[in-house]
Amino acid sequence: MEKVKIYVNDIPNRKGVGIYAEEMMRNNSLLPVEEEGRFGDPALRENFIQRVYVLYRWNVMLEAGLHAQSLTKFHARHKLIIMSHGDYREMGQLLAGVTKANAQEIADQYILLLMKKLKKLASRKNHVNVLQHVQGYLKKELNAGDKAELCEIIEAYRHGEVPLIVPLTLLKHHFRKCPDPYIEESYYMSPYPQELKLINQL
Repeated sequence: MEKVKIYVNDIPNRKGVGIYAEEMMRNNSLLPVEEEGRFGDPALRENFIQRVYVLYRWNVMLEAGLHAQSLTKFHARHKLIIMSHGDYREMGQLLAGVTKANAQEIADQYILLLMKKLKKLASRKNHVNVLQHVQGYLKKELNAGDKAELCEIIEAYRHGEVPLIVPLTLLKHHFRKCPDPYIEESYYMSPYPQELKLINQL
């Protein structure tokens, strides 16, 4: 999909796209695509798999029948993931005007915007913002010691001292004892099967 040799006057230039890859991407604009050689980068590998699962869940939703409520619910369940990739307000504003009559039109715009946004790697700063946002759902349930520990772990992640799996595991521990409907529905804590272990190096 990139760095393919293109010959101009017998001189190779590595700025081309493979013929098959180019046609495949043209006909499948939503399809997550990544260079095989870049999968050695943990962040790029995780980003690709995350996009695969988001698109899978989107297709499952469409197969069940698209309507304004299902579209709004899909966004709510992915909102924290979107936050980790940047500003989500544009997508929220788009969905604010969804109705039964324009659901398909809004959905077509939404998924294009979503997949484009998810191509941008989630930053450590954005993850910290999301973790702190999620922590807010526990503010009345945790004692002072647990709150301090959680803040310390999030700060350790901010400074690159621990991987993302550490604060997420601690948050999951607290939510098992103090469940919250919104967090349970959100895919941020479990965006794909844990067996993949994709966030262990982030």
